[in-house]
Parts: sequence; C-alpha cells; structure tokens
Amino acid sequence: MSQLTNGAYQSRGRRRASRAKRWTLVAVCIALLGAIAYPVLDYFEVFSDKGDPISFGQNDGKGGEQKAGSKALMPLGPDAGFKVSGTVPEDGSKIAVTTYQGKKSGFKGKVWVWAPKQYDDPAYKDKGFPVLIALPGGAGFPNNYWMGTNLKLQSSIQKWADEGKSLPFIIAMPVLNPENHDTDKNDPTPGRYWDGSDIPGQPKMGTWLTEDVPQLIKENFRTIKSRDGWAFFGSSTGASAGLKSVLQKPDKFKAVIASGPDIVPDSLLWKGHEKERADNNSKVLAQRLIAKGGPEVYLGLQVGSSEPVKPPIDAFFAKYGNKGPVKAKYHVIQGGQHNAATYVPAMENGGLIQWISEHMQKPVA
Repeated sequence: MSQLTNGAYQSRGRRRASRAKRWTLVAVCIALLGAIAYPVLDYFEVFSDKGDPISFGQNDGKGGEQKAGSKALMPLGPDAGFKVSGTVPEDGSKIAVTTYQGKKSGFKGKVWVWAPKQYDDPAYKDKGFPVLIALPGGAGFPNNYWMGTNLKLQSSIQKWADEGKSLPFIIAMPVLNPENHDTDKNDPTPGRYWDGSDIPGQPKMGTWLTEDVPQLIKENFRTIKSRDGWAFFGSSTGASAGLKSVLQKPDKFKAVIASGPDIVPDSLLWKGHEKERADNNSKVLAQRLIAKGGPEVYLGLQVGSSEPVKPPIDAFFAKYGNKGPVKAKYHVIQGGQHNAATYVPAMENGGLIQWISEHMQKPVA
C-alpha cells in the first residue's frame, strides 16, 4: 500500500476542515432562516391547533353516569363541539369556544371555556369542579375579553390554585350582550346595552347568563350539584351583571367578585319597565334578601382608588354589606384604574379570591 506524504495528509486535512466549515455555515444559515421564519409562520398560525376539536370528557357525546348520593354532577351531554381558540402560554392549557343555543332564553351566542390542570389529573377523575362565570366590561360582544391570555385570568387562577389561595375553578366566558354597541361615539341609541337582564321585549340576557350558560357547562364538564360550586367574576358592566345575578338567584349562585360595578341598572332600554328594572337592581335585591333572611351570599367587591364608580360601592357596602345573609368583603385597590388589568392581580392582593374560595365547595366526588 502506498504511503501518503506529509503534504498529502495536510492537503486532505485542509479539505476536510473546509468541508466542515461549509456544512457548519449551511447549518447556521438554516438555523437563522428558521429563527426568522418561525415568528412569521407562527403569526399566521401555521403551527397552531386553533380550530381543532377539543373535548372535556365528552368524546362520545353522551352524558356520564350519575352516582347516587354524590355531590358531583357528571357531564350531562351532549358534547357542545368545542374548538380550541387559544393556548395559555404559562402552562399550555387550552381555551375553547363553542356557539350555544340557549334552551331557556332562546339566545344563541358564543361561550369560551377553560379548565385547570387538576381537571385532567387522575386523582380528580370522579370529582366535580366549581365554576366561575367571568363577564367582561364594555360591549361584551362579539367577544368576551377574558377569553384572551393577555389579562392572565386563567394563568392566575391556576397559580393561585396551586398555591392554595383559590379553588381550581372551571372558567366560563360567555358573551354579555346580544350585539355590539358603542355608547361613546357612533351608536345612534346610546345606552343600548342589556344590564345582563331580561328587559321586556329584548333578548333574555339574564336567563342566558344564569340558566343557559350554567347548563352548557353542566352538559360538558364535571361540576357540583349545589350552589356552593357556582360563582361570578366580572368587571364594570360584567361586574354589575354578576352582582345582580347572585343577589337575584341565591339558590343557584353563592358568590361573586364584582370589580368596579355599577349598582343600579341604567340601560335606556328599561324605559317604561320600572317594575322589571327594580327586580334587577342590586340595592333592591340585597334588601329583599336581608328581609328574607337567606340564603347566605358572599359578595367580594373591589374598586380602584382612582376610578369614578367608587362612591356608589362605598354606599352599597355600608348599607347592605354584612347585614344578615349578605356577607361582603370590600377592597380598594390603591392607585387602581377602572380596567380589567387592574382587577385580576387585585383578586389575590385584596384576598377576594381566597375569601370566596373558603366559602365555596372544593372539587368533590
């Protein structure tokens, strides 16, 4: 076998080094192109599972077997056909959406849902979970802004549940109004919102929020049979609707965290319907519940120190809070504004999420 000279060895080594450098350069270029392309492709949801079907234990579309004596309610069915609408970046959990035809209100609208990681934990497989119905401020149509991840409602509930500060709530996020409105500039009929109520001659948004949305959740999730597993959370107009709903139907809901709520219904659509307006007035409803003597409800009230709706909440809390069955906790957020970004962290800082959790039913078989 012929022997290679030192020069030949050196030449071959240089060629190998050159090829290695070229392949390294190619690999670096591919990596750089990928790094540049990925955000673009991700922006256009090339890698997204958005729109994919998702089920919460209802894959066969049938209701689960109900166990005698159980405090948990197995999913009643049918499967609502939820689809993925987003991903919580902190833990990869999914937010889903469906369009639901309300059986009692007749209203058809979107509802977004989210379940905590405990829901899929084998240790909880036979347990029903508490539900938080989260309502937005503003138009509340065609979207409920809590369905986004920017406000961190879902990731906060998960974090607090893991830390023992909150129950692991299922969150339901329905549309609040039957159509869009703009009370500031373009709406020809300012004040055209529905106060989360059944205004005569209008879509029955009160029935939608308190009857149909809970029914949808019962059809698709393991929930809790009693009112101890049902609460509202809302900001601004959504807080008003949630507060009113708990006072109006204490047999169905036990608690609310109402952030920056109005206290009295003020939609112009109430004109000519003063009796019905009174029946949806939180002041009137609180007084009626106090006079009746129960059942107990837990009203978590919070407001920013820099927002204009604080005085009416002060007066409401002073007159009705902690009178008889109306249990209340009031937190003023120092420097807080009238916006959703203020309200989510304040649920922990003011102790309201822990307070209502202590008075509600934890996941139970």
